[in-house]
Amino acid sequence: SKIEECDKQRMKRIEANDPVAMRQWGREKYDKGDYSSAFKYYTKAAGLGDTEAHYWLSLLYQNGHGVEKEMGRVIHHWEEAAIGGHPRARHNLGWLEGNNGRYERAVRHYIISAAQGQDESITTLVDVYKGGYVSKDDLDTALRAHQAAVDATKSPQREAAEGYYPN
Repeated sequence: SKIEECDKQRMKRIEANDPVAMRQWGREKYDKGDYSSAFKYYTKAAGLGDTEAHYWLSLLYQNGHGVEKEMGRVIHHWEEAAIGGHPRARHNLGWLEGNNGRYERAVRHYIISAAQGQDESITTLVDVYKGGYVSKDDLDTALRAHQAAVDATKSPQREAAEGYYPN
């Protein structure tokens, strides 16, 4: 069958140390509730530099899925993912800094995340602007960078695919 052929191909990729294949297999395991297997594949993929795998490891540690809840490891994997360009991980670091009263650091994280197209960071920046924690110039710059990131992801092919695949 096609599914068996796909799984066979993926296992070849995993055996060849393909971090994307490992992360995808980990996601399948995660979705089925097999968190220990997900952890194993995410850990291997993260060790090979996959930033998305770092983000998924943070979720396992944050929720205690297959591992003990451990905020230190959550933060470690957010940092690794953010360094690799993961916008949601960067946003989460902003949230963490804000909760710890380090508002300037929080704003910097939100600005970077917004420039990567993270919608929630824009919403947060507007809120912190109202509170006086970010300047109008910085907010305007973040809004322009966010719009540029969103525009960069638009294409006729993506729009056609969105129409083809149901949400």
